[in-house]
Amino acid sequence: MTATDARTEELRSWVPTTRTLLIGGQMVDPRGEQWDVLNPATEEVIATVGGATPDQVDAAVSAARDAFPAWAALSGEERSRHIHRLADVLEKAADRLLPSIVNEVGTPVSLAEYLQVKMAVDEHLRWAAEAAKVDRTVHLGGYDKPHPTESDVVHQPVGVVAAITGYNYPLNLAIFKFGAALAAGCTVVLFPSPRTPLTTLFLGELIQEAGLPPGVMNVIVGGTEVGVQLSSHRGVDRVSFTGSDGVGSKIMAQAAENLVGVTLELGGKSPSIVTDDVDVKKIAVEMHLRWARNGGQGCAALARLLVHESQYDEFLEAGAAAFDQMVVGDPWDRATNIGPMIRADHRARVQGFIDGSVAEGGAKLLEVTKPVPEKGFFVNPVLLGNLPHSARAVQEEIFGPVAVIVPFKDTEEAIRLANDTAYGLAANVWCDDLVEARRIAEQVRAGTVWINGGGAMRPDAPFGGYGRSGVGRELGEWGMKEYLEVKHIQWRL
Repeated sequence: MTATDARTEELRSWVPTTRTLLIGGQMVDPRGEQWDVLNPATEEVIATVGGATPDQVDAAVSAARDAFPAWAALSGEERSRHIHRLADVLEKAADRLLPSIVNEVGTPVSLAEYLQVKMAVDEHLRWAAEAAKVDRTVHLGGYDKPHPTESDVVHQPVGVVAAITGYNYPLNLAIFKFGAALAAGCTVVLFPSPRTPLTTLFLGELIQEAGLPPGVMNVIVGGTEVGVQLSSHRGVDRVSFTGSDGVGSKIMAQAAENLVGVTLELGGKSPSIVTDDVDVKKIAVEMHLRWARNGGQGCAALARLLVHESQYDEFLEAGAAAFDQMVVGDPWDRATNIGPMIRADHRARVQGFIDGSVAEGGAKLLEVTKPVPEKGFFVNPVLLGNLPHSARAVQEEIFGPVAVIVPFKDTEEAIRLANDTAYGLAANVWCDDLVEARRIAEQVRAGTVWINGGGAMRPDAPFGGYGRSGVGRELGEWGMKEYLEVKHIQWRL
């Protein structure tokens, strides 16, 4: 066995040992209910964790409230230094964050190194640290009715933020929320999905190591009851949630009890439009590999393929090569690019979409046929077709390695179909004519529209969606303003 192989064997069973909550700068033993955390690739129990009790939730919120005045009073430069110091600590811990995520989420290591760790820390958290320095004051100038005055508009931190994250990208989603919140001057109570709590618990240990002032960042875990208590807590001033639209609507209702604002990044059924002037042989493989990334467990997965009818047959033929390149299995094998579903119930849900579509007259047009591993919550990728656009698999978010293809006759029909869902998170337009591509992009109702594949997820660009894809935006200046109150100050001259 080579040194590299030995190191991989060591990492494939490594998980953080942190089982304590972070409340008011102290690592606190949880006193709530316990549950097992599974490795979705092996089905083995890799940890048992305990959740917060109601009084520990109260303590975390109180700690954040107590820390808020001093944190908000710091200069932007001072907050920036704190956030950069946290980024330094996370960078040094990258070799531990990576196996934690691979072993509790199941993302293949070849993808997780950048998508799950490096992008989150090096790009997004560092951007937030610099954003803390920005003076967002707007001077409106003079106004002469009924007498001369001048005005400023200032931005002040909203207060205590409940940051509730989904299971699929535990570090990214946390940083998207607390990076902007801390930069704005808010304090935070971070609450991860109970399916993937280990990376976030470890993050609490690293936050303490970075020396953030006590109470500025608090980390708790738990089940549904803990989440409900946090999102409806009277001591919380803003709730930020990433997850399904069904849960998002409940969180919105819970926060509404206190008239608290929400930022919701929810589901998607994102279309990828292929016009009749594109060489599909050049793009088909890339398109399929993209929607299948992270096992299709991505809210912006471009898994609704709208292809011009003149390109349909050629697109299917060209795309077959992608399924030959899809390797389903061990996330620690660098040849693997499709990992497991997070749990058995989710695997059953995804498989139910496939079986239900076939039963309704749909067809598996392309698929990986090699048997999946005996252990692990794996589903082979499949492209479904011969379904009406009203079909459940076309309209609903599957959150697995399943795509659907629908032909269209002309561009206007493509735009109509693209907008014919309850969601509006992301979209892509493949078109050789950039003027026409931009025209199409302007008419698609989605928070992000890529043209010809676009690029990486920019930390300075907004992310969020229309309709049931959410409320508000994360990232960029738009994400910063989710955590800022606007105040008008006017004085007589």
